[in-house]
Amino acid sequence: MQIVRVSQKELPDLVPLFDGYRVFYNQNSDLEAAEKFLSSRLNKNESIIFMAKVGAKAMGFTQLYFTFSSVSMEPFLILNDLYVTPDFRGLGVGEKLLTIAKSFCSNNGYKGLALETAVDNPAQYLYEKLGWKKDTDFFHYFWKNPK
Repeated sequence: MQIVRVSQKELPDLVPLFDGYRVFYNQNSDLEAAEKFLSSRLNKNESIIFMAKVGAKAMGFTQLYFTFSSVSMEPFLILNDLYVTPDFRGLGVGEKLLTIAKSFCSNNGYKGLALETAVDNPAQYLYEKLGWKKDTDFFHYFWKNPK
């Protein structure tokens, strides 16, 4: 298994994974919009994306976004997306992607990595195994623009 940092050149392999991730979260498939979205993130240096591959076959990806803590006055990363295709689940792909995200964070001096997940997501055991701590001190709120 090889983990690569995604550039524009890897987009053809990443787009179907990203689309599958969105479909997993009950969104309509839209390969064209997925490519446009990812290309924009990469062109504007708004995210870091790592992809797991075996040979030419894409297995999974994680996407990290940049943000800051005003309290600590430090930058940190949001691990916003983690997805492994069904054919490759249970083979350690997710663990490898999480490990490379942690290494990237450490090697670049970020405060840490934040992630959110559904309360019923079975990957919680993996997050905790790899050192993520469940936040029991704060509630998270989200305001949705009614447009």
